[in-house]
Amino acid sequence: MKRFPSGSFGRQRLQFFPAPFKAPLRTFAVLVFAWQEDQVVICDIEDRGWCIPSGRVEANESSLEAAHREAKEEGGVDLERVQYIGCYQISERREVRWADCFAAKVLKVGEISMKEESLGMKLVKVEELPAIYHLWNPLTEAVFHYSHEVVKRLSDSRCS
Repeated sequence: MKRFPSGSFGRQRLQFFPAPFKAPLRTFAVLVFAWQEDQVVICDIEDRGWCIPSGRVEANESSLEAAHREAKEEGGVDLERVQYIGCYQISERREVRWADCFAAKVLKVGEISMKEESLGMKLVKVEELPAIYHLWNPLTEAVFHYSHEVVKRLSDSRCS
């Protein structure tokens, strides 16, 4: 299994566990790495800044359904070839939460459906992210590269 560096966000400790690992508990949130060729979708989220589409998993939906919803609400994008790539373990003091991560290809770019969710969307190359992404560290960088590798493999397998 590929190893990833650990990271932090404030007092939270972050670890990423790649697929096929699954969280031992229901995940509270999802993160979506949506790719169009070599560019990834990032959204301008109030109080956070530029980041990938992400958000809470509602009580009545699966993580996969939440990934599609968040991509549409925050980025205005429809997804295809959606693949579970792993999950983040988020620890603070004695609390541990989990967030599922998905990589996907952008099927269609449209309008942001929830203007209160996102101030805007843009497609950027990974090289541009360190200067603008709200939480850039070695862990974030490694997961971005991993998600892009997964999407490229999905594209290559479709052509075979």
